[in-house]
Amino acid sequence: MTFKTTKTIIAALALAAAAGTASAQTLLNVSYDVAREFYKDYNAAFVAHYKKTAGKDVKIDQSHAGSSAQARAVADGLEADVVTMNTTTDIDFLANAGVVAKDWAKRFPQNAAPTTSTMLFLTRNGNPKGIKDWDDLVKPGVQVVIVNPKTGGNGRYAYLAAWGYVKKKGGSDAQAAEFVGKLFKNVPVLARGGRDATTAFLQRNIGDVLITFESEVVSIDREFGAGKVDAVYPSISILAENPVAVVERTVNKKGTGDLAKAYLDYLYSDEAQEIAAKHALRPRSEAVLKKHAATFKPLQLFTVQELFGSLGEAQKVHFNDGGQFDKLYTPGAK
Repeated sequence: MTFKTTKTIIAALALAAAAGTASAQTLLNVSYDVAREFYKDYNAAFVAHYKKTAGKDVKIDQSHAGSSAQARAVADGLEADVVTMNTTTDIDFLANAGVVAKDWAKRFPQNAAPTTSTMLFLTRNGNPKGIKDWDDLVKPGVQVVIVNPKTGGNGRYAYLAAWGYVKKKGGSDAQAAEFVGKLFKNVPVLARGGRDATTAFLQRNIGDVLITFESEVVSIDREFGAGKVDAVYPSISILAENPVAVVERTVNKKGTGDLAKAYLDYLYSDEAQEIAAKHALRPRSEAVLKKHAATFKPLQLFTVQELFGSLGEAQKVHFNDGGQFDKLYTPGAK
C-alpha cells in the first residue's frame, strides 16, 4: 500500500465520520419561559425513545423566553423545527405569518395541546399577607408580581383569570375592568416572562405574591429549595392549554418534518405524560392525572372560550395596542 493510497483511505474515513456526525439530526424546540425544566427531561426521554424505535441519534436544542417574544423571533427567522407555547394566539400569529400550518390545531390530538395548566398564587413562606383569593390581591399594600400580558402568555392568562373571576361571580364587564385595573395598580413592575417574574419575586425580593402557572411551584422548589413559597389555590381560575406545532418553514428546508412530528406525537405518550405530571403540568391522560391527584388540587376552572370567545378575540379586545389592558394599566401610576 503506497503512502498516497493510505492518505486517500484516511481522507475517506474522515469524510465518512463527518457524514455520520452530520446524519444525527438536530431539532430546535422554541418554547415559553417556565417550560425549560419539563423539556429538559422530556428531551432526554424522547432521544432514548427515538434511538430505540427508529434506530437514529437525534439532538434536541431548547430556546426559552416569554412566549410572545419567542413567537416573534420565529416569525423573524429563528429556525425552530417545533414551537411549544402556552397560548394559542402565539401559534395563530405564526400561522398568519405562513410559518406554521393554518390548521395546526387539528394536526395533533386535543387542539394540539398535550398538557394544560392553571394560574395560582405563590406567596412568601407562611403567607404573611394572608392571601386566599383574587380579592386579596387588590387590597392596599399588597404588591403583585405578574408577567406583562404584551410579552408573555403567563401574563395574559393571569389577566384573563382575574377578569373571569369577577364574571363567574356574576359581575359585569365594567366591574371586571375596575377589578383588573385595581389589581394592576398593585403591580410594582411587569416581568418579561414567567422565569423573569419568578426571579423578581425570589431573588430580587419584589412583591408579596406572584401570579404564575401551577407548574412553577415545582420549578421553584427544585431551583431555590422547598419551603421558600406557599402555593395558594384561588376559588376560581382559568384553564390554560399548552399548544404545540411543527414549523413548516423550517422542516421543509431542513427535511426534519418526520422527526418534528414524532417529537410532538411522543408528548401524548404515557412516559411523557408522567414527566409532565412530575413538573406539575396537568396531563391530558385521565389515567395519569388520576394517579397524581395529590399534586393537582381541584378548583373551579373556566375556559377562555366560555368567557372570551377565543384567545384570538381576547387578544383583539384586551391586549392589542389601544385595547383594554392599555386603558387599565399605566406604568408607574398608583
